[in-house]
Amino acid sequence: MKTTREKAKEDNHKNLVDNLQELLEKNYDAEKGFKKALEDSNHENLKGFLKHQAVKRSRFATEIDKIIRDLDEKPKEDGSATGTAHRAWIDVKNAFTGKDDDGILEECIRGDKASVDEYEEKMKNNDFPQNITSVLDKQLVEIQQTLSKVKTLENLNENWE
Repeated sequence: MKTTREKAKEDNHKNLVDNLQELLEKNYDAEKGFKKALEDSNHENLKGFLKHQAVKRSRFATEIDKIIRDLDEKPKEDGSATGTAHRAWIDVKNAFTGKDDDGILEECIRGDKASVDEYEEKMKNNDFPQNITSVLDKQLVEIQQTLSKVKTLENLNENWE
């Protein structure tokens, strides 16, 4: 039988890993979302930006994957069902409204806002070890910077042509 301390340590470990798995899924979803946006975009400059963001989210996923492995756990290997459903919805929407860069940028903003919210919620409600907090803080700052840039790009969309 486990002591109260052992049970608490086990519960803390499980909570830590579960939260990291959720952020890992979020980054898989974001990477796939940026790749989908890349396919749908009409302008080379925007395509370059979207490709860079997909690569960045892949890096984030790799960093979180490593943390989970360092905790002797098996990382998830794919995004969430919600992310898959959202990309399917975008396909349906695009079939009716057409693929336009304004819509692509709006979806990027929405996705990045959701990422910022999730990172902030996880950081606020969990007491991650400092080494993990450092990685997640850095990723959050990069997502916030991307969100600001996408908002600026949306305002300057006519310059893609």
